[in-house]
Amino acid sequence: MPAESFSSVTVHTKANVYFDGRVVSHTVVLASGEKKTLGLIYAGEYHFGTGAPERMEIVAGECTVVLDGQTEIQSYPVGTHFDVPGNSGFTIAVGAGICEYICSFLS
Repeated sequence: MPAESFSSVTVHTKANVYFDGRVVSHTVVLASGEKKTLGLIYAGEYHFGTGAPERMEIVAGECTVVLDGQTEIQSYPVGTHFDVPGNSGFTIAVGAGICEYICSFLS
């Protein structure tokens, strides 16, 4: 189950804004130095590239995802996650409402 809160963090106040404000996140850095982003995805379809491997945890709403190099559409409701390899990407779609996520950068 995704975390509901994080203690002892540094929050970057400047938002990461993508697709004309349809996807917005803020970066948090845990006391351990681990970096995460917490964000919102409004209805629509968006493609993201990755540098480092990522884990996307869905904390509200739902989405569908197609990883680069694959054709199968996977559904992700609240409480689920998907992993994206480094130097890759994914297409994420939200049918209605807002999908909220926590993105963890994996090593």
